[in-house]
Amino acid sequence: MTQQAFLNTVMPFKDKVFRLAKRLLISHDEAEDATQELYLKLWKNKNRLAGYKNVESYAMTMIKNYCLDRLKSKQAGNLSLVHSNYKDTNSNLQKQIELQDSIQKIHQFINQLPEQQRMVIQLRDIEDYEFDEIEKMLQMKATAVRVALSRARKTIREKLKKQHAYQLG
Repeated sequence: MTQQAFLNTVMPFKDKVFRLAKRLLISHDEAEDATQELYLKLWKNKNRLAGYKNVESYAMTMIKNYCLDRLKSKQAGNLSLVHSNYKDTNSNLQKQIELQDSIQKIHQFINQLPEQQRMVIQLRDIEDYEFDEIEKMLQMKATAVRVALSRARKTIREKLKKQHAYQLG
């Protein structure tokens, strides 16, 4: 495989790989290191990539496993995650601040979820993967993926309701 063919194959999902690494490792620097490590491994095994049906799914599984190994070897610390794909230039400053606060609170709630639920919600709701792809990446059964996602969403919804009720009361 030539360098250009390799880049054409693996670069389209580089941001998704990084976001999953960042969700798992929390630290921006750790996520960058993990992403670099993944791409180095992919480059070393570039001749085998053609044998995979879905290279993106393979890479996401590799980054998940790498991050989990890193977490087992050392603690991630108490760093915060800042991640937002939403930008609205039409709203006033107050609404933008409220929206940013809400997004930060949701990310905080996601980070408090159990590891499996955190990965499922990241892959499904943020990265927009299909259920069958998530099943393969996380090596879970379809029902387990759906249950984990449902529980994660329910937990976040309940925490948001509780917080909203607190702010109103």
